[in-house]
Amino acid sequence: MNIGAGKKLSGRLNELTATEIVRLVSAGEVTCEAVVRACLERIAQREPEVGAWHYLNPEQVIAKARDIDNGSKRGPLIGVPFGIKDIIDSCDMPTEYGSPIYRGHQPKNDATCIALGRKAGGLLLGKTVTTEFANQYPGKTRNPFDPTRTPGGSSSGSAAAVGDCMVPLAIGTQTTGSTIRPASFCGTFGYRPTYGDLRCTGVKEASGSLDTLGLIARSVEDIALYREVLLGIEPQPLPAVPRIPTIGFCRTHLWPVIEPYTQKLLEDAAQALRKAGAVVKEITPPPELERIEDAHRWISSFEFARNFTWEIENHWEGISGRLRGGRIKDGLSCTYEKYVESRNFAEKCRMDFGQIFGDCDVLLAASATGEAPVGTNSTGNVSPSAIWTTVHVPVMTIPVFKGPHGLPVGAQLVARRNDDRKLFSSAQWIYRQLT
Repeated sequence: MNIGAGKKLSGRLNELTATEIVRLVSAGEVTCEAVVRACLERIAQREPEVGAWHYLNPEQVIAKARDIDNGSKRGPLIGVPFGIKDIIDSCDMPTEYGSPIYRGHQPKNDATCIALGRKAGGLLLGKTVTTEFANQYPGKTRNPFDPTRTPGGSSSGSAAAVGDCMVPLAIGTQTTGSTIRPASFCGTFGYRPTYGDLRCTGVKEASGSLDTLGLIARSVEDIALYREVLLGIEPQPLPAVPRIPTIGFCRTHLWPVIEPYTQKLLEDAAQALRKAGAVVKEITPPPELERIEDAHRWISSFEFARNFTWEIENHWEGISGRLRGGRIKDGLSCTYEKYVESRNFAEKCRMDFGQIFGDCDVLLAASATGEAPVGTNSTGNVSPSAIWTTVHVPVMTIPVFKGPHGLPVGAQLVARRNDDRKLFSSAQWIYRQLT
């Protein structure tokens, strides 16, 4: 090991990206244990204010880091600590789904995403806070940039932990906007893949027609690496010089709910990208997409209420009033006919959606209405993600803006289904021009 390099880096190991950690650990310049200890030190310093973690066992994690350092196993995530949202099963850490109903629940096996991360040489650092059953009732997490504000949700702990440099990678989930919104609020990259790409075995299902894993990191390169680890394929590096994309600026019918300062940030970004050499076109979605939020509501609530029949029948008082009076109430009132009508409409939108792009590689849109709102009783407006989630396309929020209070505001990039790597390349180029 290069001791000098290790000492030089020791003060900022927790700030490294996953790709930097892999390079340094593979070269023998740092150890996995040193990285883990740096992350744990950051957590000890900041966790009382941020509250990103639901479960941590420092001694256990340090012992596992030493095992990696002393073993011969190598892989594309070697030495990288990662956090996992606490609706995802883990064999050696409790999984409580953000609900007192499951206090002390210990699964017998790892979810697929954890198993693949460990197989690749990564290290599960701990379980991050989720809202109740990945829904609306908030957990304890605060925004790392302003503790009086929400971190977003439902992947609140995952976004806050990465945004505060407690861990380089984390997994959340998304049924509406549960990865993109908190990533925007917490100043990170957040990615929702093409629906169905990443396996959800071992993840507590909310709405199987919409649920995906969501990846949160501090670079596009880390997102691309983690995605391919979770696909179980050999990671391929992104191009060193990404191609200049053709960009569609897409306000959508939700533009009036976007804060005026966010509107201006996006409009200025579109102009800056034109000046940098990109072709930027105005894209107007067809009017029928205005119905998609209603379709999403009925699909997600109908499926959620059926998925949680056992909890509803046996632990009604253990469910928050907000969830009982919101998604569960909607789901129980939704007829099967309305569900099928909504599902069929969503499928038609998916089939037609590619035509909106024309010759654009990606669309530029709002990640959230603006900065994280003041208060921690709500996780923010979910509307800006509803269209993209329902039509199953890959999206990424990139941390390129600051709002009027100096807090992060993301820009959302949207690609066609199965164009995830094109999304990454476009995000690389756009991020470099706007920062």
